[in-house]
Amino acid sequence: MAATSEKNITSRKSIYFSGLHCADCALKIENEVSRINGVKSATLDFVSQKLTIDAEDKNKLQDIMNKAAEIALGIEPDIKIIDNVNPENTNYGNANDQDSKKVWIERAAFGLGTILFIVAIFIALPFWIRLIFYITSYLLMGSKVVIRALKNMLKGRVFDENFLMSIATIGAFAIGEYPEGVAVMLFYQIGEFFQNTAVNRSRKSIAALMDIRPDFANLMIGDELQRVSPEQVKIGDKIIVKPGEKIPLDGVVSEGSSTLDTSALTGESIFRKVDVGDTVLSGSINKNGVLTISVTKAFGESTVSKILDLVQNASSKKAVSENFITKFARYYTPFVVFAAVALAVIPPMVIEGASFSEWINRALVFLVVSCPCALVVSIPLSFFGGIGGASKSGILVKGGNFLEALTNPDTIVFDKTGTLTKGVFNVTSITSKSFISEDELLKFAALAESYSNHPIALSIVNAYKKEIDKSKVSNYKEIPGKGISAKIEEKSILIGNAKLLEKENIPCEEVDTYGTVVHLAIEGNYSGYIVISDEIKPDSKKAINELKKLGVKNIVMLTGDSKSAGKKIGNELGIDEIYAELLPYEKVEKLEKLDSSRATSGKLVFVGDGINDAPVLARADVGVAMGGLGSDAAIEAADVVLMTDEPSKLVTAIKLARKTRNIVWQNIIFAMTVKGIILLLGAGGIATMWEAVFGDVGVALIAIINAMRVYK
Repeated sequence: MAATSEKNITSRKSIYFSGLHCADCALKIENEVSRINGVKSATLDFVSQKLTIDAEDKNKLQDIMNKAAEIALGIEPDIKIIDNVNPENTNYGNANDQDSKKVWIERAAFGLGTILFIVAIFIALPFWIRLIFYITSYLLMGSKVVIRALKNMLKGRVFDENFLMSIATIGAFAIGEYPEGVAVMLFYQIGEFFQNTAVNRSRKSIAALMDIRPDFANLMIGDELQRVSPEQVKIGDKIIVKPGEKIPLDGVVSEGSSTLDTSALTGESIFRKVDVGDTVLSGSINKNGVLTISVTKAFGESTVSKILDLVQNASSKKAVSENFITKFARYYTPFVVFAAVALAVIPPMVIEGASFSEWINRALVFLVVSCPCALVVSIPLSFFGGIGGASKSGILVKGGNFLEALTNPDTIVFDKTGTLTKGVFNVTSITSKSFISEDELLKFAALAESYSNHPIALSIVNAYKKEIDKSKVSNYKEIPGKGISAKIEEKSILIGNAKLLEKENIPCEEVDTYGTVVHLAIEGNYSGYIVISDEIKPDSKKAINELKKLGVKNIVMLTGDSKSAGKKIGNELGIDEIYAELLPYEKVEKLEKLDSSRATSGKLVFVGDGINDAPVLARADVGVAMGGLGSDAAIEAADVVLMTDEPSKLVTAIKLARKTRNIVWQNIIFAMTVKGIILLLGAGGIATMWEAVFGDVGVALIAIINAMRVYK
């Protein structure tokens, strides 16, 4: 959960494939690449067709990538390899322009084979002519599958779908079941076509999510405007964004005003107004006025680039169910193949009157139905769809493992400031308890806080509304979690919470108020206090209520604020446990106590603003950063980033995670049940090749269509 180190970044590389349609082959590529010497880990995401490799030594990375490419082409000769990290170069369709001729030849061969098959079945022809028609039809439709199976066998790769279909259909011919042999290959190819179409449609949906990437930037060079790639623009450069164009890089508006559509980043349809001095984020769409923007981040560090990277790399962190299916498929298919061999050989030898042809036919049914593609394809597709659907709603999830963890939150811990409250502080009252006036008290407080960037300090400086002369401040020192000590106009000043004054043995008044109380002592004497109030976010209470309805057992609030302020806000929101006046390390300790005291196996979720809460975000099972829009710290530290300031987005994330989990288990149960039934019926001689084909490609197609529901 911590930021990726430089070493890890430079030791990682990704390549994209075009035309990868076999999920089982994708698993084989991933397994074999993982075994290359020097590879720390390798993950091939079938949906996005992306292979990510982590190497132990960055200097050997290119050699490893070359070996990986050889392995991939050896397993799937028809794929194209794109040694590029830009998924827009990936072919999401069935074929590109160069392959169109080959595709049409294959379709023509399939069409001719289908016609010959129909003629052989329905027209009375001599046996040898029908046999020629069956063989020709089979070769036209299935030669590619058989050739692939033979090549893989020569390389020692058995037990893939090509092997299973080849053995089953050739076996059917061997026992004289010519129509069944051709029919199995025909319906297998039809099923594969529909399955590939469904997968490609999903890939196009994923590609559409990536549409936030800007294509160009209008760069000001002197008095001229030049259209360049966003990667060419440097920090400090001026760019022009016209109405209807995407903002290509993060920056600050230096000229013009407009309204921005930020829905691609936040999932919110409400337009945002911007003027001179406002920060704008890449990926937003300029709706009307012309904007001149001073660039503050290079493209690689911009918001849109980080979002793209998060969505593209999310699939590398697999959920438990994905890992289970990967391991299951590794043992399941070989087991079924050996079971089929036993079914073909043992019964005719031990059962009186049993014929080899009958039991071989049953074994062939076993083989056809055994391919685990329905699970291997649909489960990663479901998780990728869940992650993609979340990003459309302004929720960035860094992996399927975190999406799965969100399905069962037991305890949710919230930070207060900037999470449940707006984090916008205003001075609401000033109380003097000594000889100085309230204006003078505010002056000393503003001077003392003038070097701090803390929101409370800024609110005091803003309330002063006069120019600050920092030359009057000396011996400035921040005391973590307590406040500030300084010398102002040769007077010693202490400003902060009650703990600071207690430490210096200065008695102070206990103030019971809704806001944060900042106490002030001058020359060792208590001089008064300033109350700063923060406002609860409009949907915080609704979010807490919805989380309880979703079955979250314990909702906790941790805050460094005073007990009175924490208690009042917590009680108003309906929070179960409230812990106040906590230093950053005490928040971690409290989180660990909450974790150890939990009675269930549910997950511990921490929700914070992502800037000051990195240690707690890292310690939780799932760290969720609120208000992550443009915040580097939030995106680096958290597992889930909510791109708006709305706590209710956490409810949306949990609901979406549960929908994804339900679809995954629907597919697992459906596929296993149907395959199990057909395997039993096939062994009993009841199921035919037709049912077996449905058990393979039909089930896979239904599972994929079901998985696609998670996008909506």
